[in-house]
Amino acid sequence: MDSQGEENFSEFYERWISQLEGHLRLLLVAPPQQQHSGEADFRPIVNKLTAHHKEYYRIKWASAQNDALPFFAPEWLSPLENAYLWVTGWKPSLAFRLVESLKEARSESGSSLAGLSEDQVRGIEALRVRIKAEEERVEREMERQQVAMADRKMVEVALKGLVAGMEKVMKMADCVRLKTMKGVLDVLSPMQCVQFLAATSMMQIQMRKWGKVTNKCCN
Repeated sequence: MDSQGEENFSEFYERWISQLEGHLRLLLVAPPQQQHSGEADFRPIVNKLTAHHKEYYRIKWASAQNDALPFFAPEWLSPLENAYLWVTGWKPSLAFRLVESLKEARSESGSSLAGLSEDQVRGIEALRVRIKAEEERVEREMERQQVAMADRKMVEVALKGLVAGMEKVMKMADCVRLKTMKGVLDVLSPMQCVQFLAATSMMQIQMRKWGKVTNKCCN
């Protein structure tokens, strides 16, 4: 991806985060407004946010077609954000730590995840085990690419192979992220999905804001 491509994706990412903030505001006001409504009434906002995440990956993959390497240390992210990257994005197992944190919240805090059923707990645990295995598979492939990088002479053909290999690893990791999100949302009720998505969105937005603040302080 050339400098123009990086600039274009950087602009897209800023818009995407701004739109995520808008979706977050809807998520935060949904429970009070709809507390007497049926669970199905939460579906539209859940669907809207999942579509927003899918759009991110669609643009990301299109932008990485010619060169995925910039996504492994993106200049459009702050050093703080880059420090928490796992193969170009968030680590899927983080979703399960977040579910556990929300589950342990006291019921008076308004977290419906505190009332997960036994079937839901078993479903989340089974998904966690599967996703852990897939994370390890991605990490092994990443290590294989790194070894290949060290062994190759950086001639043009080898470099093209490296870029293709890194794009493959990036997409593997993104697929695990998408599978994790879908798997968690499939287990939770619509209201629980709203609370889970609100927490994940808030975490991503706050990380972005903190990263910008620390970046200014360091410069």
